[in-house]
Amino acid sequence: MTSTQPPIGKNAKPAAPAAWIFFRQWLKNPLSIAALSPSGRQLARQMIAELPPQAERVIELGGGTGVFTRAMLAHGIAPKNLLVLELNDEFYAHLRGQFPDAHVIHGNACELKALAQRDGFLDAGPADAAISGLGLLSMSRSLQRSILESAFSVLKPAGRLIQFTYGPSSPVPRDLLAEMGLQVRRGGFAWWNVPPASVYVYTRNRSEAIHAQRAGGDRRS
Repeated sequence: MTSTQPPIGKNAKPAAPAAWIFFRQWLKNPLSIAALSPSGRQLARQMIAELPPQAERVIELGGGTGVFTRAMLAHGIAPKNLLVLELNDEFYAHLRGQFPDAHVIHGNACELKALAQRDGFLDAGPADAAISGLGLLSMSRSLQRSILESAFSVLKPAGRLIQFTYGPSSPVPRDLLAEMGLQVRRGGFAWWNVPPASVYVYTRNRSEAIHAQRAGGDRRS
């Protein structure tokens, strides 16, 4: 995304160019940021295309400079129904300035449920989907498990986690997914992204979805 796009919201603040912010953070910690530039429009379209048809409430993990955030708002997700989580201090400040009407929170994805509850986002119920810009491919198995558990703890039984990766296959090993009762399918491929990226969609297995549905019903009764 280019920095010529205006911030969204009547109280939005002008910001430094997104590409410069991203590159500056890469220089500070190249191991935590896998690319030299923000995700492109083609990848954003591929990610948004995997949202459930009637999705209204979405959580974004690792908002970065707001490429996916902006695409979701343009897609029709209302700011009040969008929660954006970001751990990096500078990215967080940038997102708060650009998207003042969305739920932009500062914290670790492993603590997503507690953070979303504290923010009040979950008062209206779980989300339909989560979109992730986190670098799962470079994370340990235990950290991957923790993030996936956190993500699915705030999703509806039929909710999905949409993740992109620069690797040739799912960034989460299939044996770990099997242990967690999850399944994955490959979505689109963004040839023109730098670097090219694949999209993967994670959902609960049917039996796990039914269990989650029943558990949710028990909590409401």
